[in-house]
Amino acid sequence: MKSKLIALSLIGLTILLIFFSVYVVDETEQVVVTQFGRVVGEQKTAAGLQFKVPFIQKANYFPKNLLRWDGEPGEIPTLDKTYLWLDSFARWRIFDPIKFFKTVNNVQTALNRLDDIIDPAVRNFITSHKLIESVRNSNRKLDPYEVGLEGLEYDQRTAYTVSVGRERITHGIVKQAQSKLSPFGIELVDIKIKQINYVEQVRKSVYDRMIAERKQISEKFRSQGRGEAQEILGEKERDLKQILSEAYRTAQEVKGKADAGAARIYADAYGIDPKYFTFYRTLDVYRKSLGNKDTMLVLSTDSEFLKYLKDYRVESEMSEHADQN
Repeated sequence: MKSKLIALSLIGLTILLIFFSVYVVDETEQVVVTQFGRVVGEQKTAAGLQFKVPFIQKANYFPKNLLRWDGEPGEIPTLDKTYLWLDSFARWRIFDPIKFFKTVNNVQTALNRLDDIIDPAVRNFITSHKLIESVRNSNRKLDPYEVGLEGLEYDQRTAYTVSVGRERITHGIVKQAQSKLSPFGIELVDIKIKQINYVEQVRKSVYDRMIAERKQISEKFRSQGRGEAQEILGEKERDLKQILSEAYRTAQEVKGKADAGAARIYADAYGIDPKYFTFYRTLDVYRKSLGNKDTMLVLSTDSEFLKYLKDYRVESEMSEHADQN
């Protein structure tokens, strides 16, 4: 019985020693083994089972993947004395966990060191360049922004010229900060500007100036539009007068031909039977002058105008006399 108890104790002790001797390294982790606070051996970066001396050695885990750093937003002046509200972020990783363990020991302390190194680097580069350098990467033409700039003077145009650009500025920040982070076993992978804007004190004045510039450009376009509109109206009036003149000439030509044709027809008809033509025209005059009941004519009995009415009266009396007989 006693031998069985000793055997079970040995088995339990063996399992306990194995449990404290084995540790697992994940794909996203790297391990530094220490003994009484001092680093022992090389860092473990391969995923899988690893072994250490139980109880006296300790496995210290550090992330192997990319980590995030968020800068503290704040006001930064540019080279052209424009105050900006800037917010940046970065990606970093631990490339030497042994250096990292000896210098900063943990991620939170590393973030504090990043604050002390990256923030001054960002401020240094932003204050060393003009505003346009932090906003744009190249002099690529931007139609919505640059319409109307052709009226500016040359020195005003150069204020919008990019010589460095945001990408080269961020590369410079990374290069400057990396030289100070390497002793900590930290690699600064990239840094980006998350937000850039004017501070509240100057934002209104900048917007007012932008509005004034756009009003000036819009007024220029309106003036050009009014000039083109007047030119189009002038061309329209000229074309309209030309069309009316040609139409009037054509109408007069048609009317003249019609009058000539009518006169020729009247002349031909008059030549065939002049008496009938005279009679017809006289009856037409009677109809137009005597057809209105309000018309009153005072004529002598021997008026030539009533000669056909006289003949009609004599013929009527002769017809009535013949009927009585």
